[in-house]
Amino acid sequence: GSMHMYNKRFYGGNGIVGAQVPLGAGIGLALKNEAKGNVCVALYGDGAANQGQIFEAYNIACLWRLPVIFVCENNEYGMGTKMHRSSCSIEYYTRGVPLPGIYVDGMNILAMHNAAEFAIGFVQKEGPIIIEAHTYRYFGHSMSDPGTSYRSRGEVAEVRSKRDPISYFKEITISQGLLTEDQCKKIDEDIRKSIDEAAEKAKKSNEVKKEELWADVYMDNKEVGIRDTIGNRHKHFHAGKTLEKDHIKLKSFTPDTKLEPKDIPLEIKEWEAQLEAIKDVEKGKKSNQKSKSDNKPEKK
Repeated sequence: GSMHMYNKRFYGGNGIVGAQVPLGAGIGLALKNEAKGNVCVALYGDGAANQGQIFEAYNIACLWRLPVIFVCENNEYGMGTKMHRSSCSIEYYTRGVPLPGIYVDGMNILAMHNAAEFAIGFVQKEGPIIIEAHTYRYFGHSMSDPGTSYRSRGEVAEVRSKRDPISYFKEITISQGLLTEDQCKKIDEDIRKSIDEAAEKAKKSNEVKKEELWADVYMDNKEVGIRDTIGNRHKHFHAGKTLEKDHIKLKSFTPDTKLEPKDIPLEIKEWEAQLEAIKDVEKGKKSNQKSKSDNKPEKK
């Protein structure tokens, strides 16, 4: 989902709802120090709008006049909760006082373009601003959410028929003579074909190996470990150089750990020391058990 998207100049989402917003403020601080005129766009939804860290980000961004555009994607539902059931005020663009805010129809591409253009120019000179983009989510919040248990199919159909952004933009381009009906149809066909090919490629691809948990998490492949993960050896390409790293299988070693020969990379001395320590503990444990059994009174 969108929490795990990535691209160049896109810092990435966050698994904690709303936690990307203060990170955006931090990026704004870095951009201000660079003084190159760049801005950061920190996006969150109406469901995350009540999280405390967002107001903290507002505060520090306003205090330090950071070049951050806070964009609230108000699609009316946070998972399955209608916005008025979770927020005492649903005018999200007004929440950043003294930050200025803009309300815009998030389904209108041209309106969003104008709002973004204005916001960029504003934050480059004055500091942060909020944009509330009023949009709508057609589908469920996730694959497990059919999206119809908390709203009617008729509601979704009505929004599609009256506010759909693609249909609106298509009508504008045709009416203004920018594209023809056939050109729009060709664009639609090309996009559908591209999606189908990507889906088919994904279905035919092999299952991703667990070793990929480590790949490209850090730029220079820090030696980090996660309990009970399998080891891997992969090559990392960076700046034209191949950096080869070993990632070792880690286990939670206790006196009760059952060790197999394949679990013990004997060339690693630290593991040898751990193994010897475990053996010593196990010997002591067995010795104590034996002494306890020796001291038990015999039954007569």
